[in-house]
Amino acid sequence: MKKLINDPNACAAELLEGLVEAYDGQCVKVGKASIVKTDIPEGKVALLVGGGSGHEPIYHGLVGTNLADGAACGDIFAAPSPDIVLEATQAVNKGNGVLYLYGNYAGDVMNFDIGAELAEEEGIKVRTVLIWDDVCSAPPTEKEKRRGIAGLVPIVKLAGAASQEAKSLDALEATVIKARDNTRSVGVSMSPGSIPASGKPTFEIAEDKIGLGMGIHGERGVGEIPMTTADELVPKMLDLLFADDLEFEAGCEVVLLVNSLGSTTMMELLICLRAAKRVLNGRGIKVHDTIIGPLVTCQEMSGISFSLTKLDDELRTLWDMPCESVCYTKL
Repeated sequence: MKKLINDPNACAAELLEGLVEAYDGQCVKVGKASIVKTDIPEGKVALLVGGGSGHEPIYHGLVGTNLADGAACGDIFAAPSPDIVLEATQAVNKGNGVLYLYGNYAGDVMNFDIGAELAEEEGIKVRTVLIWDDVCSAPPTEKEKRRGIAGLVPIVKLAGAASQEAKSLDALEATVIKARDNTRSVGVSMSPGSIPASGKPTFEIAEDKIGLGMGIHGERGVGEIPMTTADELVPKMLDLLFADDLEFEAGCEVVLLVNSLGSTTMMELLICLRAAKRVLNGRGIKVHDTIIGPLVTCQEMSGISFSLTKLDDELRTLWDMPCESVCYTKL
């Protein structure tokens, strides 16, 4: 896997340096490996996201205006260590508590939990909301076992908007849980990504197969289906969202995210978007807003995911709030 890098073991550190530069002074590096906004108001309920590097532009690209206040950054596909989480927490804390929002992966949960304990020993109030939008990774009765995938983009966007107005950690937590619980995602992969340090693919898959329900850390999918056309695949993927326990009834409004896992081209995404809109229109589901592009990536993985976030009056108002970051900007 050819990559334009320097030392393979320095990729996470060097990309963080580049990310800070991309923010043009709006964010700074803090401690070992965190990125934090420079203008967090005193008394604000802070929003801290984070996770492994290698998925850029998320998570660390979702720090910005009306989005997250900071991000704790791990190595490539690895959770940030507890000391990095603590440094990020200290930096974003403005006296009214900090909400952690990140994907439901064992390493992240363990390290953020330890970071929360360390922060609370210093008198910083911390709450955690785990993102678990991947419908393929566990049944509806076991949502707490599901992985967090591309649905994190609309969830973090809504959480960032809510954090601008939240008066308490309790209030922000309640809104973010709603955003999380109103989001479902499904993804497939046609080829793997790789880890720069090894330069090797993270898994193998036959040319005539598609991996269903892959993770965003290079994990193999939970199953394989035959390679097919966009118009045949997209309805099958969306049916997995409709079959879950969140009702997308006729007349409801959604945010639709069509995400590339890295090497899937805009041409392919647009072809799949037109197929998705046909399915949603046929069900009477109104798309309030569409996001498309390589936002939640896994290096050069070829794959696509769909996320649907169901809006109510509160979430629609939060969604319509402008935001700006390296990853996602809404005018």
